[in-house]
Amino acid sequence: MMGTRALRLFLLGTLCFAAAFAAERTVVVPAGSAPPTGPYSPAIMAGGFLYVSGQGAAKADGSFPATTEQQVEQCLGTIRRIVEAAGLTMRHVVYAHLYLKDITRYEEANRAWARVFPADPPARAVLGVADLPTGTPIEITVVAYRDLASRRIVTPRGYASKEPVSPAVLAGGRLYLSSMTGSGGTPAAQLESAFSRMSATLAAAGLDFRHLAFVNPYLTDAMPMEEMNRAYAAKFEFGNTPARATIRVASLPGGASIAFTGVAAVNLAERRAVRPKNMPPSPTASPCVFAGDAYYCSAKAGFIPGPNNGIYASTVETQMRQTMRNLLDGLEEAGLDFSHVAASNVYLDDVREWAAMNKVYAEYFGKTPPSRTTVQQVAPVAHRAADARGRWPALEQMSIIAVK
Repeated sequence: MMGTRALRLFLLGTLCFAAAFAAERTVVVPAGSAPPTGPYSPAIMAGGFLYVSGQGAAKADGSFPATTEQQVEQCLGTIRRIVEAAGLTMRHVVYAHLYLKDITRYEEANRAWARVFPADPPARAVLGVADLPTGTPIEITVVAYRDLASRRIVTPRGYASKEPVSPAVLAGGRLYLSSMTGSGGTPAAQLESAFSRMSATLAAAGLDFRHLAFVNPYLTDAMPMEEMNRAYAAKFEFGNTPARATIRVASLPGGASIAFTGVAAVNLAERRAVRPKNMPPSPTASPCVFAGDAYYCSAKAGFIPGPNNGIYASTVETQMRQTMRNLLDGLEEAGLDFSHVAASNVYLDDVREWAAMNKVYAEYFGKTPPSRTTVQQVAPVAHRAADARGRWPALEQMSIIAVK
């Protein structure tokens, strides 16, 4: 672990390097690659960071490798070609998400992961999901950083794990944290252990909860949302919480019921929460938060904000239009628009509505859409019907990262 003085000098150098990059947004497409299966770019380079779209395990002929290890290698091989097309290597990868339709294949996935990242691996979150687009059994997305010399692994004191991941990675003035899973028999114990691991990892980089710009709480049905929110809100200043995408998932590694992952701004002065006027302050999530030139926006659904707020549309297409309106509110409050978006995550209630969602999604981006990852994280809503007030269940939600 780096000493305090060495860490401060490293952080200063990293911030200066990050500031040298203009926020130009460049599409990265590997030579000879097949076109994406939806309205998204293979990757976007912006501010020195490369945001790679979620990649499935399909081979060139459309078939899938037989084993999970081969599937992971297939995904990461596609990602390697994208990363190299940007002039980088897999050593530049700082953060990754691995989505598994079968969480029991976790150890097999780890074996392949360790071969691709034999030393100083990226931070990583692993989720068990209900379904994925195009029939792929797994999907992987990554973020890479251009300046390899400034990439640093952060390890809390006493950390011991055989997992082929780093607890956190410093790059470009940001700290990317691996998912911190809970342990223990009760929801309270799971929350306490997950927050403790996150706190220790932040502290190893000289940071604390105030520095967090974006957090993904991933929780299974075994974790009550209300209990998680109460514990979560106690960690942050009211109205100045990180942006957040709270995602119910089918499963988590080790049978955990909660996991937290996210991104922190190294320089607290460069972290700024932004709230559109039509959204009241929240104890659990700021609509959007700046971390330097990166702008993290909380996941939005197709709700109408304000008095009597709720979702009053019955189709995924109409809900998606309202979601885009809600996201645009956050962008415009910071002087941005959809042309600044570098990456998005779309969570569908039913992946069979992939084409319907894509049709609307494409209307909001030009010829250079952002990178994107799409998953169906849990089983679809059992009964789609309006309640007594005419409100419908959410059929999609979406979070974004923009670059100023």
